[in-house]
Amino acid sequence: MNMLVLDTIHGADVIGNEFAARGHTVDVVDVYRQKSVVDTRTALGRTYDIIVAPVHLDPDHPLLHSGNAPVISHHEAVRRLLGDRVPQPMVEVTGARGKTTTAFALAHIMAGAGVLHTSAGTFLYPEHRLLWKRSITPASVLAAANTAIGINGWLIAEESLGVTGAGSLAIITSADDYVCAAGKKSALAEKLKSVKNSRRVLLAPSLPSGTPAMVNLEDIARCSSSDCCINCGSVSGSFHNPLLVLDAYRTPLMLAGAAACLLGIDPSPLAGFEAVEGRLSVSRAGNVTIVDDANSGTTMMTAIEAAGYARAIAKVPALTLVIGTEPEDGAVCEGFTDEEIRGAINVINPERVILVGDILLGDDVAHRFNPTNTARSSTFKEACETAIATTSSGSIVLAVKTWR
Repeated sequence: MNMLVLDTIHGADVIGNEFAARGHTVDVVDVYRQKSVVDTRTALGRTYDIIVAPVHLDPDHPLLHSGNAPVISHHEAVRRLLGDRVPQPMVEVTGARGKTTTAFALAHIMAGAGVLHTSAGTFLYPEHRLLWKRSITPASVLAAANTAIGINGWLIAEESLGVTGAGSLAIITSADDYVCAAGKKSALAEKLKSVKNSRRVLLAPSLPSGTPAMVNLEDIARCSSSDCCINCGSVSGSFHNPLLVLDAYRTPLMLAGAAACLLGIDPSPLAGFEAVEGRLSVSRAGNVTIVDDANSGTTMMTAIEAAGYARAIAKVPALTLVIGTEPEDGAVCEGFTDEEIRGAINVINPERVILVGDILLGDDVAHRFNPTNTARSSTFKEACETAIATTSSGSIVLAVKTWR
């Protein structure tokens, strides 16, 4: 079969090589930089039996409309490549918010050997040993799945913009939406479309459960303060964790507990789960409390929650806010706009602000900050060092959008 696989930046080369190893003739195109051997112009002059494209590619790209070849997503291509060689169990996690935390929480209670694949890294369990750091595009699932199969273990895979549908369970962690594919598609609609092949689906609150395979978290789990109770019919369970009082952790922990019950696993060990680095984890530098909310899902609302959490722990209002987007990768899929950053600064009202990236504060914020309480850093690492060096008491909140 003659195949065209698009977007080498987001894994087309990995997918193309896998299909080529199975005997197919494959052209792989770098649709953005045109640095591939076969470029767009060359591919437009050829005939293909099938086209593989990521869901975030502009639907009006000419290669998607050349000839009559059917188009499948990277997610679907990975599902076909996995075939029957799927780890047991395999849980796929997607969503605009909370997917990394959900994945880590579920891995915390899985028994035996397994692989956790997330934007924070791919880890071997039970050792928690870092194997590698790669993107969470569908193509990266192939290596993670092969590693899990090699140790006869489970796999929990965080994926962007949908799931492959090859797993035992798919989880959509959030009803939040944003536009993708040159502003022409709903990211949430693409995620919901991707679960159509999944054997079982666990949905975050407010998402419609349209088929018998779909279960909404609201129907099986309840949370009161630091306690969560889950009833899946034949399997039920409960756990207590202080993190449940935080908005950023409540739904991910409840999803992890519900997923455990759906898999026939006792969720009670979630009582011992601690905050993930970059997801409201707490550390200290001398007398200063540091709350880390720097990750790919950082938003105005998570920054505000992190500031409230920091002040509650430190018990003083003085706060240094490190906020912005990491150059090159900070925008991720859904950006952190200057307007949202200004809004976070206004609500948090820090004593000092350190900006990461080229951010325009605007008159509504700038008049409250001057060179004595404002600084700019070119990188997240530099901003952290500046914050620690210039803050002697109170707290520091790290609210930078970046891959971690």
